[in-house]
Amino acid sequence: MNNLNAFFEPKSIALIGASTKELSIGNVIIKNLLHYGFTGPIYPINPKVDEIRGLKAYPSIIDVPGEVELAHIVIPPPFVPEEVENCGKKGVKAIIINTAGFKEMGAEGQALEDDFLARAKKYGIRIIGPNCQGTINSDPKYKAYCNFTFTFPEEGYISVVAQSGGVGAVIMQAFYDWGIGMRMYTSNGNASDVSIPEVIRHYGNDENTRAIVLYVESLTDPKEFMDIALEVSAKKPILAMTAGRTDKGAEASRSHIGGLAGSISMEVIFKKVGILSFTNLEDLCNAAVAFAYQPIPHGKRVGIITNTGGPSVIAIDELVSNGLEVPPLSEKAKAILKTTMLESASINNPLDVVATAGASHFKSAFEVMMNEENVDNIYVNFVTPPFVDCESVAREFAEAAKNTKKPIVCNYMTDKQKWHATSKILKDGSIPCFDFAETAAKALAAMVRYNDIRSRKKGEIKQFIDSDKNISKIIIEKAKAAKREVLTANEVYSILGAYSIPVSEWRNASKAEEAVEAATKIGFPVVIKADSEKVIHKSDVGGVALNIANEDQVIQTVKEMQEKLKIDDLKFFIQKQQPKGLELIIGAKKEEGLGHLIMFGMGGVFVEIFKDVKFNIAPISDVEAQEMVETIKAVKLIDGYRGNKGVNKKLLIELIQRVSKLVSDNPEIKELDINPVFAFEDRVCAVDARIIL
Repeated sequence: MNNLNAFFEPKSIALIGASTKELSIGNVIIKNLLHYGFTGPIYPINPKVDEIRGLKAYPSIIDVPGEVELAHIVIPPPFVPEEVENCGKKGVKAIIINTAGFKEMGAEGQALEDDFLARAKKYGIRIIGPNCQGTINSDPKYKAYCNFTFTFPEEGYISVVAQSGGVGAVIMQAFYDWGIGMRMYTSNGNASDVSIPEVIRHYGNDENTRAIVLYVESLTDPKEFMDIALEVSAKKPILAMTAGRTDKGAEASRSHIGGLAGSISMEVIFKKVGILSFTNLEDLCNAAVAFAYQPIPHGKRVGIITNTGGPSVIAIDELVSNGLEVPPLSEKAKAILKTTMLESASINNPLDVVATAGASHFKSAFEVMMNEENVDNIYVNFVTPPFVDCESVAREFAEAAKNTKKPIVCNYMTDKQKWHATSKILKDGSIPCFDFAETAAKALAAMVRYNDIRSRKKGEIKQFIDSDKNISKIIIEKAKAAKREVLTANEVYSILGAYSIPVSEWRNASKAEEAVEAATKIGFPVVIKADSEKVIHKSDVGGVALNIANEDQVIQTVKEMQEKLKIDDLKFFIQKQQPKGLELIIGAKKEEGLGHLIMFGMGGVFVEIFKDVKFNIAPISDVEAQEMVETIKAVKLIDGYRGNKGVNKKLLIELIQRVSKLVSDNPEIKELDINPVFAFEDRVCAVDARIIL
C-alpha cells in the first residue's frame, strides 16, 4: 500500500496495550482520541479488563467484532512481532508502534524490528515507528489524534513532519499558542518502514495542505528524499530546518572541503530540491503562517502601508537585507492618494496614512497598492489607536485580502485582549499578523524566496565531449589494486588533464638529475613539490619550494627535501611557476547515498581564514555554477574592484562544471581539492590539487 491514508483517515482504531492507568501511554492515546472527537470506533485491547474510559475492551485484536484499519501498539518490545502477526490476520492496514526499545538499543532490538517488519510485509501492512509519537489529522471528517502528545490543533492548512518528536511538539505548540490551525502532523521515530519523504509526498497530494513544515536531522535514503521533495516543492512550499550544522568531526578531514563541508550537506540538499531552509524554528513557523493564508507572490517589490513611522523603517531594513525592493509609487498612484488621504499623510512608499487614518483611508491605500503595477506584495504596519474605529479598519484589511492576488502581511501592534474583536476580524480574514516589524518582513521575504526558487531556471548539465573518463578509470583502478587512498601528483594531474581542466605545465622526477632535466624542459622559474602518499598538506612540512630560478637551486631544493622529509616513496613534482592570480578553490567531497558535494570559493590560505565558500550537489548545471560564483562574498574581486581588473567568470563557471563531471564519472573519489586555482582576465589555471579515494 503506497498511500498513507490509513494513518490519517482511519475508519476505526485499535490500541494494543490499552491501559486503565491514567498516566500510561496506553491510556493517554485513548483519552486523546475521545477528547479530540475521533469519528470512528475505538477498540482498546487488554485481556485483563472489561472496559477502558467507558469503551469495551477486547482480549485480542482478533476478538474485535468489526474491521480495524489502524492499530496502535504500546506493549513491551518482545511481544510486538506476534501482535503485528495478529494484526495481519485481522486485516489491519496500518500500525503505529509507539513502543521504544528496538534498533536504537542495539542488536537484540534490531532483531525484533526485523522480525515485525518481515511479518508486516507479508500482510502488506505499513508501519510508522517504532519509538514514535504517531499522527494527527484535524479534518472534521476524522479528528484522528493518533498520538500521545497534549496539544489539540484547530483545523488549518499547515502540515508538519518532524524526525524529533520533541521538536515537533514545540512547533505544534507554537501554532496552537498563536491561534493558527494545523492540517496534519507526523513524528515517525525510528522510521523502520514509512519514511519522512513518503509523508512529504502524502502532504503534497493533500489539497488542504498549503505549507509543509519539516524538521530533519539525517536521511536514510538521500536520493528518495531528493526525488520526492523536488516533486512536492514544485507544487507547494516545504519549509525545513536541520540541526548539527557545526560538525566538529569534520575538523579531522584530510582536505579543505572535508573540513569546511561539515554537516552542511543537508542544507545543500534543501537548496538543490527547492526547499526553504531556516536556521531557527520561530522564523520557520512565522513563514508557514504566511504561506497558509496568503497567495504566493509573483515578484519582490513591496508596497508598505503604515499608520506609524518607526516600524516601517525597521521593516524596510529587513526587507531590503533579504533582497526585496521598496519601489517609489507611480505618479498615477500618488495622484489618487492625494485626493483620498489626510493632509498630514506621507504620499510615498512607504505610504504613511498617519495614526488618525480611518477605514476609508486604509481602503484607498489598499486599492492603490493592489492596482499598482510596481507592487507585488503588500506589507502593513497597523497600530490600534483608541481614537480610531479599528474594527472598521480591520474589515477593510479582510476585504482587501479577499480581493487580491498579492500577498498581505501585517505587523499588528495592539493589546490583543482589549482589541479582541479587531483581532478576530483579522484572523477570520486570513491576514497573517505578527508582533514585530522585522518578523512580518522575514515572513514575506520567505514567500518571495519560494517564488524565486519555483521560477528559477534549471540550467543545462554539460557533458563535455572533450573529457576521457577511461584515463581516470585506469589510474584509479591501479591505485585501488595497490591499496592506495592518496593519488600521486602525476596521477592527479593526469586525471585533471583527461577532463581538460587547465593546469600549470608539469613533469615528474625521482631524483635531482631528473628534476633538473624536467625544469629545463618546462622553463624557469619553476615550483618543486614533494610528491608522496604520506604528505597531504605539502606546504605545512616544507614540501613546496617556489620561484626556483636555475639548475643549482633545483639540486639544492631536492636534496633539502630528501633530508628533511626522509620518506621512502618521495618523488618530486616540477611545475611551471605561474604569475600571481586571484586565488580560488574548487573541491568535491563524497557524501554517502548522495553523491558529491562541490565547493567553490576563495582559495589559498584564505579558504581556512574566511571560509568564503559555496556548496552544491553534483551534477551541477551552468545556472547553478554561475550562482556559486556570484554568491560568494568576494565576488567583487572576481568582477574587478577599485581599478583592479576582474577575472574570467565564464571560465570559472565552466571549471566548476568540469569538476562536477569528473567526480560524477568517478564515484570512487572521496575528496578532491584544487587549491589554489589561479584566475586571470583571460584564463584559469590549477596550480595545486589532490585526490583521495
